[in-house]
Amino acid sequence: MFFKKINIWYVSSFLISLIVAVPIVTVFSSFFENTGNYSYILKNTFLYEYILNSLLLLLGVLFLSFIIGVGSAYIVSFYKFPGVNFFKWALILSFAVPAYIYAYSLTAFFENFGTAFSILKNLFGEGNYNSSIPKFDGMLGAIISISFSLFGYVYVLTRASFHYQSQNLIELGKNLGFSRKKSFFKIILPSARPAIVAGLSLVAMETLSDFGSVSFFGISTLTTGIYNAWISFDDLVLANRLSFFLLIFIFGLFILENLSRKKAQYHSLTKSGSKSKSVINLSGYKSFLAFTFCFIVFFISFLFPVLQMLYWTIIFPKHFIDLNIIELLINTILLVFLSSIVLIFFAFISNYGNRVSKSKLLEALTTFSISGYAIPGVILAVAFITFISWFDNNFMKYFEIYAFKSIFIGSILGLVLVYFIRFYSLASNGIKSGYLKINYSIDESSYLLGYSKLKTFTNIHIPYLKNSILLIGILISIEIIKELPITLIMRPFNFETFATTAYIFASQDLLEAAAAPSLFLIIIASIFILVTSRYILKD
Repeated sequence: MFFKKINIWYVSSFLISLIVAVPIVTVFSSFFENTGNYSYILKNTFLYEYILNSLLLLLGVLFLSFIIGVGSAYIVSFYKFPGVNFFKWALILSFAVPAYIYAYSLTAFFENFGTAFSILKNLFGEGNYNSSIPKFDGMLGAIISISFSLFGYVYVLTRASFHYQSQNLIELGKNLGFSRKKSFFKIILPSARPAIVAGLSLVAMETLSDFGSVSFFGISTLTTGIYNAWISFDDLVLANRLSFFLLIFIFGLFILENLSRKKAQYHSLTKSGSKSKSVINLSGYKSFLAFTFCFIVFFISFLFPVLQMLYWTIIFPKHFIDLNIIELLINTILLVFLSSIVLIFFAFISNYGNRVSKSKLLEALTTFSISGYAIPGVILAVAFITFISWFDNNFMKYFEIYAFKSIFIGSILGLVLVYFIRFYSLASNGIKSGYLKINYSIDESSYLLGYSKLKTFTNIHIPYLKNSILLIGILISIEIIKELPITLIMRPFNFETFATTAYIFASQDLLEAAAAPSLFLIIIASIFILVTSRYILKD
């Protein structure tokens, strides 16, 4: 009788959320464990440097991303000029360039005897140009690389907010004597604050979790400290403790922003009587300035790294010939396919379980589990290895199962599982937003017609949400193609993707060899982005 009362959808959703939450709990619980001698050395030497560098990097990236993202979103939203429709979608192509590949391009162009030197030499002949070429390395290089790679988050969300702003407020400002500049700072910008903060929050999470670019520039941050604690010193507990500090850092930012807002409202309470936003036609030098700003952002964020990687690939064809493109493509697509299937399948089950059970406990657990997206990939990978090792040492030895760890660590299965935890939020929230458009009366009508919950799920919900499935699948694919630290730590032996191959070459100072895999990564990600651009920029 007890088993008949069990709601299989509730149990399935509960177990999925619990599995996703386990590594997150592992990070927090590790704070109370004892660490090795290296933790005392680190505390007295590099820990404060890790924290300070992480803070400086974060502030620099947030400032630059805000200027670029909000500025470009404002121009394409409120003004009409030649090329504006092109820039609306072209500016999101920056998503296709991971920060670590941008870092390779920046260094290759401005380094001694690099691309900039070759251009000046061909134009003006022999000369000591290296002393005149600026160097973008260290902290400055990392800030520029990460900002131009991530500003798209701010651009997309802010543009959406600008698009739906009411013309009534803008006209009210004009009636009060506000200039265009004052209207921007007093009306337009405050009204878009939630969208801007959401974009900057994503930028903050990605910045603090960045490993490839800070490692390439030799900057010691909490993320590189976590990686070194595990790889160099084999201290999982210390790696998890550093992860705990980084998580507290991230959550503290969100709490601080929420407290600063208090009960302020930044949206119109009703849509009735509001006029759609009018667009100002620009001409003359103003049109030229708007076009120039957008083109510079597009060139620096996308064309610059693509052209640099293309240049290296052409002048060093040997590295391209030696590269096993087919194997790397198969490995990358395999991870994309398996992870997308797993994520979408379990996100569907979890969301439907929440829908039919209407349990507050389950909803709270689901909300906690999707916070995995806020956790850097290197943390999740280390936490997953920690949990598997703990489970193996405490349970598997009693059953004399000695190959348990090898099933999950250094395998495709383990890699896909960590991808699942990392990007579960993306899949779950995507399915959830689709479900919000399905009225509960549709489910009730289905039950009245004799459909079971399973038949309602398969025959009604899945077909209705097919567009959401396509969009989520593509977004997940883009993230996995670019993902570096998880793949680097969890991949099987001798299993490489475009991302790991580019990183390995770059870490050996073979930037010209990293060009070809980087170029292919950008091309594949760009194709996926262009497919989704009509959804992302949908009015």
